[in-house]
Amino acid sequence: MAKKSGGGGCLVVVLVVGLLIFGYYKWQHGSSAAPPDGDDTGGGSGRYVALGDSYTSSPRTGRQSGTPVGCERSDDNYPHLVSAKLKPAEFADVSCGGATTASLTAAQQTSNGTNPPQLDAVTGKTTLVTLGIGGNDVGFLALAPTCATAHPSASPCKDRLTAGGHDQLAERIDATAPKLGAVLDKIHTKAPRAKVVLVGYPTVLPDGDGCWPALPLGAGDVAYFRDTLAKLNAMLEDQAKAHRAGYADTATPGKGHDVCTASDKRWVEGILPASPAAPLHPNARGEQGMADAVVSLLKLP
Repeated sequence: MAKKSGGGGCLVVVLVVGLLIFGYYKWQHGSSAAPPDGDDTGGGSGRYVALGDSYTSSPRTGRQSGTPVGCERSDDNYPHLVSAKLKPAEFADVSCGGATTASLTAAQQTSNGTNPPQLDAVTGKTTLVTLGIGGNDVGFLALAPTCATAHPSASPCKDRLTAGGHDQLAERIDATAPKLGAVLDKIHTKAPRAKVVLVGYPTVLPDGDGCWPALPLGAGDVAYFRDTLAKLNAMLEDQAKAHRAGYADTATPGKGHDVCTASDKRWVEGILPASPAAPLHPNARGEQGMADAVVSLLKLP
């Protein structure tokens, strides 16, 4: 009599396929990818240029660095920490709070002075560029303080921003993608010898419902903004891969350091900061974590 075939083999196949799919997804999203080859920077050689918005400039975490004052650029932000590790011959941090992708090619007016187009700092001598941008094009961080609610299960911002079946923030992310790709291409044109690293945004919101009322966002809005930030980071990673740039994942190491964690562990401050930082922005600990992600990507000792 023939031996009856069991279902164990099928189960093994399903498990293997599932693991391969999961592994492929993790490879595609949520992990840093090394930048393409370029000239070395450090040990007294090369030129490092840092571009970006307030998550790069790091307002209020340290002493004012450079001009204009309205950019609120701190001397302990991740570009300065990376530069201190690298020790390049030249370093220029032209990041600025409130910057969008348009601020890379056009002058940006701030509350106190004008920041020239950030790409002006990128020259043929540049050997490393880091770029942290996109959040202000989408605008969800600016929206968050307006979403405060007295009802911990509410989702006023999600309800408004997804009304009619259109997710406005998802649409803005899609619209930002080609702008970012064009910027990366311009960087390569201006600095063909440079390694280019696109720096993602760290984890801002926790898994679960949040920490109302300390963070006065309802559970629905916490989930909505958390998912939106994940979509933004996925877009950044995809654009980096499509335009010959590395991607520094800061969200993965930032897990467990969100606005709802203890004040001595968090990387990102809440609406009422407990450490020097702008609301809903990285503190000095967060900037160090972001710097570590860039340094790790560059495989520095």
